[in-house]
Amino acid sequence: ASALGDGASALPNIPTFGFLFDIDGVLVRGKTPIPAAKKAFQKLVNSQGQFLVPVVFVTNAGNCLRQKKADQLSHILGISQDQVVMSHSPLRMFKRYHDKCVLVSGQGPLLDIAKYLGFCQPITIDILRETYPLLDMVDHDRRPKVLVSALSVVLFGEPVRWETNLQLIIDVLLTAGCPGKPHHQASYPHIPVLACNMDLMWMAEAQSPRFGHGTFMVCLENIYKKITGKELKYEALMGKPSELTYHYAEYLIRMQAAQRHWKKPIQTLYAIGDNLMTDIYGANLYNRYLEEKNSRKAPATATNCRSVLVCTGVYNPHTEVPSDTRESITETVFHGHRDFRFDPALVEPDHIVPDVDAAVDLIYQLENFAPNQDTRTF
Repeated sequence: ASALGDGASALPNIPTFGFLFDIDGVLVRGKTPIPAAKKAFQKLVNSQGQFLVPVVFVTNAGNCLRQKKADQLSHILGISQDQVVMSHSPLRMFKRYHDKCVLVSGQGPLLDIAKYLGFCQPITIDILRETYPLLDMVDHDRRPKVLVSALSVVLFGEPVRWETNLQLIIDVLLTAGCPGKPHHQASYPHIPVLACNMDLMWMAEAQSPRFGHGTFMVCLENIYKKITGKELKYEALMGKPSELTYHYAEYLIRMQAAQRHWKKPIQTLYAIGDNLMTDIYGANLYNRYLEEKNSRKAPATATNCRSVLVCTGVYNPHTEVPSDTRESITETVFHGHRDFRFDPALVEPDHIVPDVDAAVDLIYQLENFAPNQDTRTF
């Protein structure tokens, strides 16, 4: 038992793989835990609650801080915020925007999130609306204070009051960041737009999927093109299926392995999700990147990323995927973002299982990893 302290010698073998768990539709539905999740987690920890393998939770949620998302999972298993990748987490790397005034859209504690990520001068849609009351004319109760300008736009997630957000973001884009001025269609390319979470739909407590941030982005893109005749361009897209998110998740996996003194390199990442167009597409896209990188003998990366699809969320095993996507591409509706090319191979999961508990069992079997039976309970 004393060997559990260093996290290595107590294990039946040292893991050379890591888990990337999606949250909504895999572990929870809204705020309700999926029953298989707790059973799965009991197989991931020893009697002291230490993880037997590196685990990261990769969510496209972006309406809260990492710590709150970690706290929300505490009813299933205690985790730290260092194990959580939010859709906005890669924004930490975009330091060139951190000292500029940025307009942020979404919901939740937006200013706190932006400042946590490094942005020094964030302003919200509400601040912009109060500064320019004449711009929000859909709501006739808000008619006729210091002018505000924004040098970039950050879309964290689907907002409340879509009409206000769409109107004011378009104003900012068409005025080069100065919405108090008249529109100038010559302002192209527009100021930088960075977007997190491209999910068209997501699964909560309702019986069918709900609109996600990707749906809001579709509206924004089409309004901009309808007005200007030009494409809305993104400086960066993050959250699954973006490679940026998987880079960051792999970095956290390696940090966990190093902290536990597991000397063997992490070779395989298993991405478990319920959404073909984000979880599966992203894992397969990152697997291609890893294969290409390893063909050039690049050091210190995993060799592959395997996609595992569960049937407890967005995915419907009866209608979502044709039996042969390569032959049935014309029958497939692509729910991914317009900037990600549809490739039938990228939406074909390596494995399909009923739920997350079955996923953990399968991966342990594939890796020939057998934790001691007496370490599986709390």
